[in-house]
Amino acid sequence: MHRHEGPPLRKFVTVVAAAVLLGTAAAAVLIGRYDERPPWGTDIAYEGGYLQAVRITKWRALREGECAGMERQGMGGERAAHDPAAWVEGCLDGAAGRPSRNQGIVR
Repeated sequence: MHRHEGPPLRKFVTVVAAAVLLGTAAAAVLIGRYDERPPWGTDIAYEGGYLQAVRITKWRALREGECAGMERQGMGGERAAHDPAAWVEGCLDGAAGRPSRNQGIVR
């Protein structure tokens, strides 16, 4: 029987080191671009507001400014921090009974 040795050790180490450097560079670029906010933060904020409004039964109060008041009081939580305006927009859509703008969208 003949045993296969695989690639030379020097070539293997070089390829692994290059892959690690490339992965590190890609992660640094993404972190620099988005910091702590995920790229889909607007969608997260909108859906958070939408779900909050759907769960609350006093829709008239929500439509008359309660959504913005809830966001100002910090009731939107971490989701509203990504994009407060999108959170309020989602809250208003949920209070008005409209379907979510992201419903059925595959990105």
